[in-house]
Amino acid sequence: MIEILNPAELPRARDAGALVADILQTLKGRSAVGTNLLDIDRWAKDMIVEAGAESCYVDYEPSFGRGPFGHYICTSVNDAVLHGKPYDYALADGDLLTLDLAVSLGGVVADSAVSFIVGDSSPPESVAMIEATERALNAGIAAAGPGARVGDISHAIGSVLGEAGYPISTEFGGHGVGSTMHQDPHIPNKGRPGRGYKLRPGLLLALEPWIMADTAELVTDADGWTLRSATGCRTAHSEHTIAITDKGAEILTLPK
Repeated sequence: MIEILNPAELPRARDAGALVADILQTLKGRSAVGTNLLDIDRWAKDMIVEAGAESCYVDYEPSFGRGPFGHYICTSVNDAVLHGKPYDYALADGDLLTLDLAVSLGGVVADSAVSFIVGDSSPPESVAMIEATERALNAGIAAAGPGARVGDISHAIGSVLGEAGYPISTEFGGHGVGSTMHQDPHIPNKGRPGRGYKLRPGLLLALEPWIMADTAELVTDADGWTLRSATGCRTAHSEHTIAITDKGAEILTLPK
């Protein structure tokens, strides 16, 4: 299903995006050495409820997960790259943490993810990975606009990641959002320009370049949800929800 918002609905999408951005920035600021992943999940729940929003994750039960997710945010650490299920773990100095959050506010979903290093350490390889996903995300956003095609976004993202030397998996990627979290079109993190669905004003897209340092192979954790690199290497993931407008792409989940 592909939903197209009418202009009157765009303010609700902006509100949802602003909420997601605010929660992620607050959680990033609180994520220090010794912070427990379950505390991050609890803080996310409190902020979502206080805002009158709804979690897209708690009852989420897709074919690629085992049972309802049961938590309010994805917390992926080091070799975990996607769908990280919060558990009893205290963050250590130098951990590479990805927080991925999707909420529904006013009937519209926004989805965003941010990767960062916990504590005072700055491992160069981890910094480079995070920066590569951020550059790829910016390139994908720049390629999105009315009349462009999904393949243009995929090609822009894949070009940046490939030039940086990272293997690219297309098993999971960006997607449409609207009244629900995961909609068509699927947006792989590499592709051919000029191909795929033609973008229209009113379309909401979540773009999410993610990489693993030395592999494109994923393995599923024993929790049935967390996806890790097959080699145990570190990973990174950046994501924004954008709205296609007559003037181009508007980033809805940009932090203040």
